[in-house]
Amino acid sequence: MAETNTGGALLANETEGGEGVTDMIRTSGLVKRYGKVVALDGLDLAVPKGTVFGLLGPNGAGKTTAIRILTTLLEPDEGSVEVAGLDVRKKPGRVRERIGLSGQNAAVDEHLSGYENLEMVGRLYHLGRKRSRARARELLDRFELSEAGDRPAKTYSGGMRRRLDLAAALVAEPEVLFLDEPTTGLDPRSRVQMWETIQELARGGSTVLLTTQYMEEADRLAEDIVVIDRGRKIAHGTSDELKTQIGGERVEVVVASSSDVPAAQAILETLCVGDCQFDEQTRTLTAAVDGGVEALGQVLRRLGDRNVAVVDVGLRRPTLDDVFLSLTGHAAEVADSTDGSSDGSEDERSDVREKEAVR
Repeated sequence: MAETNTGGALLANETEGGEGVTDMIRTSGLVKRYGKVVALDGLDLAVPKGTVFGLLGPNGAGKTTAIRILTTLLEPDEGSVEVAGLDVRKKPGRVRERIGLSGQNAAVDEHLSGYENLEMVGRLYHLGRKRSRARARELLDRFELSEAGDRPAKTYSGGMRRRLDLAAALVAEPEVLFLDEPTTGLDPRSRVQMWETIQELARGGSTVLLTTQYMEEADRLAEDIVVIDRGRKIAHGTSDELKTQIGGERVEVVVASSSDVPAAQAILETLCVGDCQFDEQTRTLTAAVDGGVEALGQVLRRLGDRNVAVVDVGLRRPTLDDVFLSLTGHAAEVADSTDGSSDGSEDERSDVREKEAVR
């Protein structure tokens, strides 16, 4: 992971990688197959130093496969991969010295305290006893875990375990940090705290590659975004650029009763550009329109003529959710987890093993 010049333990040659590198992550023609399934199909990425980069896509698009390759956990079948200026295939050990990884599951040793977990990671990085202990206390304080720092991690809530996992990824102060859906299962307050931490890391010069199913998260954090589907890049740009690509404004109508949906949908379909989307749970219809306020006025008049009872109506710019829906054909799916807590599943045990391999 990150090289650290503490106690004489400079793990990587300063003249190799890092120094003078403009793109901290670069892939070209990246391909990975699982039998007949092509998980990555010629993926090209370039992530400048000191930026937060969003890698978005539906479930099964290849995001986690890409991260596993970039963090030396999986061999690609074709293509070139560089992280921090180092060839991932030729020098995986050097790459691991410069990176941090926080995956979809909080991979911590539940029998150790939070402090012991972080100290152990520091020792694995050869930071030395004194520096490892100081770094552990520093990160516990940073992630508001000081009061629980000496308790076993198995007593932590899901949100606390997620914060501890990210803290572990930061022990060696990595140049490049990979975050695979880092806020899944966090409550809104913890999610905002995590966003602030990620932004602080980027301001400090770290490069962050983030995958997420929360479009609001990508909109707030990512300076550059790539959307992939079936292992291929289907869109690239800033959040505003992607919104501009799909064009138009959106009329949203929330009807009072499900019985009013057919009439409201028929009205919107006569005025909208493209398909009218319907959220059954909230009784919300959304349609892209040309003409802005004038189109909204027409919608309101026709809803009134048909006696459709409306709870709310409005005109808004496209969101990243609209972009995602337009590009992939369906909305982003958030993992079904309320607290992120471990149930001892094989997926989580695998996540622990992989993170320990990186560390």
